[in-house]
Formats: sequence, structure tokens, C-alpha cells
Amino acid sequence: MKVGATKRDEDEGLRDSLSVSFSHFSTFQIGIVVIMSKAGALDLASGVGGKIEKDEVLSAVEQYEKYHGCTGGEEEERKANYTDMVNKYYDLSTSFYEFGWGESFHFAHRWKGESLKESIKRHEHFLALQLGLKPGQKVLDVGCGIGGPLREIARFSSTSVTGLNNNEYQITRGKELNRIVGVDKTCDFVKADFMKMPFPDNSFDAVYAIEATCHAPDAYGCYKEIYRVLKPGQCFAAYEWCMTDSFDPQNKEHQRIKAEIEIGDGLPDIRFSRQCLDALKQAGFEVIWEKDLATESPVTWYMPLDTNHFSLSTFRLTAVGRFCTRNLVKFLEYVGLAPKGSQRVQDFLEKAAEGLVEGGRKEIFTPMYFFLVRKPLSDGQ
Repeated sequence: MKVGATKRDEDEGLRDSLSVSFSHFSTFQIGIVVIMSKAGALDLASGVGGKIEKDEVLSAVEQYEKYHGCTGGEEEERKANYTDMVNKYYDLSTSFYEFGWGESFHFAHRWKGESLKESIKRHEHFLALQLGLKPGQKVLDVGCGIGGPLREIARFSSTSVTGLNNNEYQITRGKELNRIVGVDKTCDFVKADFMKMPFPDNSFDAVYAIEATCHAPDAYGCYKEIYRVLKPGQCFAAYEWCMTDSFDPQNKEHQRIKAEIEIGDGLPDIRFSRQCLDALKQAGFEVIWEKDLATESPVTWYMPLDTNHFSLSTFRLTAVGRFCTRNLVKFLEYVGLAPKGSQRVQDFLEKAAEGLVEGGRKEIFTPMYFFLVRKPLSDGQ
């Protein structure tokens, strides 16, 4: 929104843009804008590109796509340029995530009869309980996104949570959401690379990461930094994105699915769960317990993305909802409300969803390899 403009001005501007362009679209396509809500359309359109200049979004999309194997990119290049790659990814995709998924950008172990929203909250509460969080403790959220889990865990456990994130747009959005719900006095954000954290040794009473450290180019280096800033005797818990032991690196179909997930989710390389476990031990952590929680989830974690499933509560994630979003984005880009390249972002996010569902069905990928580890009280203990 422009400085000095009101919400009413903005709504009238959208209305004018829509009325001018109605002749170019079918009644069904116009109806899509209404279905997906005017406020949601405005938020999505204004958020696409994050901190990238609107006229540079298309070139940012093209550069991002070049990093990945299915478009000719190399794994080593992605790792060497992971900061730029991940920042571009979240600038481009954050508004789509919030529009379709909500404030917590992660999957969840889910029970029958439980809504997606309920399962996401319980998933976060479970992590807080495993860490044994107590009121007043100082906690670090590594790779916090826009802070959905940060706010939920802070309120659930009465702790002060610092969100670490290297994406300026997500931090700006997170601060505003913190202010809205009233946790801005106890929770904050720090813009930094989780491979080089700007905190003294032994700073936090607990550390957690939810589907975030998969973006690290080197698991050991990331875990070692977490080990450094965690107080002795305290715990680190995380949900990791991993390939399972069922993944065959020589299988062409498996390779394709892995590549689709990587390009659609801003990942340099998806590690095996055993590689994460080895890296934790190498970093000095004592493993309390670890398990792929997806294997015992009564409702599949990928069901919200499965085009064979329909739900009114998660309409935007269904096949019909994604069709509507695709046409909405096409429309918003056509009338100039969303920047050029927006449709390309929607396309690679849809491709990622297909890869995630296939990876889940074949049990070669999991987004919830969980571990709880402890930093010894002293070296050798």
C-alpha cells in the first residue's frame, strides 16, 4: 500500500482494475477472484517478490531456477550460493505460503478427525514439551519463517523466543504479526545466517528448528553452530526434511522426485536421515531419541497436497483450490497487480507439491524426521 493510502483506497483501486479487465476473462475466472477473497488476493499480489523490486521478480525467478538440477544447475553451485538461493526462494514464495497454508510453514503428524490447523499446533506443542520448556526461558527458533511456530510456542510455554532468519521480508512480516498478537515485547527476530550466528557461546536455554535446517549447505556446520550457542546440559529438537533409506540414488524416478522437491522448496540437497544423525553426533550432541514420525501418522502428512483429496477447510490446497489460485495469479499478473513472473513461482510451487506427494507415497521422503539431542554439561560427559 502506498504511503497515505487507506484500505478503502486500495480496495477501490482493485475494483477499478478488475472492472477494466473483466472483458478479457470468463465469468468463471472472474468468480475465482471472489472465491479466493478480495483481501487475500490483495495480500498475495502485494507480497509476491518480497523485498525484490517488482520489475525484477521475473529475472529473480529465472536466476533461482538456474540453480537447480532439473534446469541445468549443479548441487555444488547451490551449496556455494545457498544464501542467495534461499533468500530468492522465500522472497518469491512467502506470500504464496501464507495465502495457501497459513503462518506456520510446515507439515504435521496428524490424527484421524483432526484438522490440519489443529495438527500443526499440536506438532509445535509436542516439540515444546519434548524440550521441557519452562516460563521465562530464552529459546532460539532456527529458520523461523514469519514466526508462526515462534508465536505459538512462546504463548504455549511462556518463554521468550528469538527467531533467526536471513530473509528480510519474512522478518518484516513476522514483526508485524508479533505486534498484532501481542508477543512483540517478549519475542524478537534477528537477521542472520544460521551457519554464522551472531550470538555468544552458551546463550540459549533451548533451541529448535522446524523444517528449516534442511536449507543448510552443510548439516554438521549448522548443528555445530547450534551446539555452540546452546547452554551446556540443554536440548535441541528439530523436524528435518530427509530422504529415507527407501530412496535409491540410481533410480531415475526417485531422482526426479527429489529434484522437484529441491527446486520447489529452495533446498541445496536433501540429506538422508542417517546423515543428519551422524552430523549431530559429530557436532558433539548426545542423542536422546530420534524417529521418523511420518511412519506412524494415522493421516498421511501429504494429504493436504494430494489432488485426490478434497476438503473445504483446506480448500486452497486442494486440486480445485490450486486451479483457482493458478488462475487468480494469472489474472493478477495480467492486470498488473502482481509482478511478471508470479505465475512462474506458482508453477514451481505446484511442481514441488507433486514431488512431495509422490515422495510421500513411495516413502522415499519425510518432512518430519524428529530428533531430541542434548549438549553435554562438559566435554566428554
